[in-house]
Amino acid sequence: MSKQLTLLVMVLGLAVHVGAEERGILVTFNGGIGVDPVSNVAAPANADGTFQNVVRNIVRGVQPGGGPWRIADLKATITTDGRVRITGRGLLLASGNRIGQNGNQSVFATLICESAAPFIERSTAPTGVALSQNGDFRIDDVLSPVPSGCASPVLLIRNLSGAWFAAGIVAPIGER
Repeated sequence: MSKQLTLLVMVLGLAVHVGAEERGILVTFNGGIGVDPVSNVAAPANADGTFQNVVRNIVRGVQPGGGPWRIADLKATITTDGRVRITGRGLLLASGNRIGQNGNQSVFATLICESAAPFIERSTAPTGVALSQNGDFRIDDVLSPVPSGCASPVLLIRNLSGAWFAAGIVAPIGER
């Protein structure tokens, strides 16, 4: 009987802990999008078919990286106290002579909750974490400043110069 009671108390304690953690989740992301630094081109076209006018892929005031990057997977959870846990896989260059390499980059995360300017960048430590050779990374940190809510979340993975390389895909409510 004593063993059964102990087991029951442990299971209930775990359930309460998990429930409390779930209630503290601000937003989750499931999947990622790599950067394409050009969002559009505009006429006139040059004789060689290139365009003079290029529109950079600026997201909520943050400049894109210099070339295309891809990301195989990204999962992130941000809690109401600003704790952020991110696992990224395969963040690699998607063009040029160094295609498929990590560009010797280190990354940090920024959450932006405003859908219109002025935007507040809530970031992890800008010292970043190094990408592994295959582009994998983990971030376990706290955002500064801590968000008080997040009506329109955008999660950007950025290099130490501040350019964004990847963005998270917000998880549907049922997956949070």
